[in-house]
Amino acid sequence: MKTIGHWLDSPWRRSTAAALAGALPVLAFPEPSLWWFAYVALVPWIALLRSAPTGRRALRDGWWGGFGFMLAMHHWLLPNLHVFTLVIAALLGALWAPWGWLVRRFLAGRPSAGRVAAALAVLPSGWLLIELVRSWQGLGGPWGVLGSSQWEVESALRLASVGGVWLISFLVVAVNVAVAVLVAVRRAWVPAVAGLLTAAVGTSAVWVWSPRPDVEDRVRIAVVQPGVIPGVVPGVGKADRRFDREEQLTRELAGQDVDLVVWGESSVGYDLGDRPDFARRLAALSRETGANILVNVDARRSDKPGIYKSSILVGPDGPTGARYDKMRLVPFGEYIPLRSMLGWATSVGKAAAEDRRRGTQQVVMDAGHGLRIGPMVCFESAFSDMSRNLADDGAQVLIAQSATSTFQQSWAPEQHASLAALRAAETGRPMVHATLTGVSAVYAPSGERIGSWLGTSASAGAVYEVPLADGVTPYVRFGEWPVYAALLIIAAWGASEAARTLRPRLRRPRTDPEPPARPARTTHGSPARPGR
Repeated sequence: MKTIGHWLDSPWRRSTAAALAGALPVLAFPEPSLWWFAYVALVPWIALLRSAPTGRRALRDGWWGGFGFMLAMHHWLLPNLHVFTLVIAALLGALWAPWGWLVRRFLAGRPSAGRVAAALAVLPSGWLLIELVRSWQGLGGPWGVLGSSQWEVESALRLASVGGVWLISFLVVAVNVAVAVLVAVRRAWVPAVAGLLTAAVGTSAVWVWSPRPDVEDRVRIAVVQPGVIPGVVPGVGKADRRFDREEQLTRELAGQDVDLVVWGESSVGYDLGDRPDFARRLAALSRETGANILVNVDARRSDKPGIYKSSILVGPDGPTGARYDKMRLVPFGEYIPLRSMLGWATSVGKAAAEDRRRGTQQVVMDAGHGLRIGPMVCFESAFSDMSRNLADDGAQVLIAQSATSTFQQSWAPEQHASLAALRAAETGRPMVHATLTGVSAVYAPSGERIGSWLGTSASAGAVYEVPLADGVTPYVRFGEWPVYAALLIIAAWGASEAARTLRPRLRRPRTDPEPPARPARTTHGSPARPGR
């Protein structure tokens, strides 16, 4: 241990160790999907933070760890954003600097049982507030929320139905803190074990008493994934070739009694108002399959200025009028924040040359056959509040139309597809994740996967039997209550610290004047009474 401590005396070695420790949790996410590792992945980072010689060093270690986590979580952006990926990771990593200070404040040295017990509540709350801040769309959105790593764990999905992905994140961090205490502060094992038992009992209680979705009916939904379109073909644009392939795959669904056909993001590269021939071809497909088709148009609109990404429902007679314009755009991919200052990003990577326009409200569509759907586009599926709003507005099926072809050979497609499992479990509504080039997936109201994924090598149309559920989950009813609880915990801790700081000042000694000293007596008398 002394050898390790001496090695970490170098600031750069310590910073490197913090960045590597912060990157470890990414292994719990797809594609590695070592979900169990999430419960110990933070232990090395916590151990490093508690050993920081000063509070300032703990701030730096928190920042470096956050940088490592963000860079590892978004490493697949490097081929497109290049050096700007490092800038983004450094900016977002700064959010963990206060958390690093908090870890040292609670766990440094030989913490008492009381401090460890408080750490089990305050440290997960601090982590939750970091996830809340970075979930703001302007900072890139909630990609890589720690609780999302548990997307295939049934007990964790049950927790999501009660408190969303936030509750899972709180639990995962609390377990990491308890394990770190057991490893590094053995004398405080009692509160650590008590924390682990509390987590186990709480999870078991949710498993037993949380309401299950009541399946009331089933619908048949088809996902059309055209796959990677071959390179340049003389005289034929890529958007036309993709449409041709989607048309072919959709025509093969005729006679399979489907209720809805879903295409991926940017599946149509022309505004249907400008290209009535495409609208007629889609209407003919709807008549052949006997189902409406939800497409996604990525084009400059004919009825208003600007480029929009829009989910459009097409029926046997053409577009039905149901339309949703994407509201939350991908920073740098679909718009550049503060373009006047950061526009240089287009010269070092594949950033958006022109900003897409935003929609103004979410939409629940009547898809026919009595089916009400709530569409989202691309990484909007990462925002739990959007799916919650759609479920609250009456959507029976949540749909995400996505395209991750730019990152085809990375972990991004699997990570993106896994998010739909959390959204389904949170809302008690099935969710369809339809992409252009994979991974496409469908999840039941409890979050379990239906059928098999359409992987990144697939070019196919697949039909899924999707159960419809009734009822309202606690998360839909009460919203992000774990976040509010975390705010209260942090506020209570801050108030107690302020009171502790002020208490010595309130106990200052009295400053009343002292009474005059009595004259001293001597053997020869006193000045007042001589001779006595």
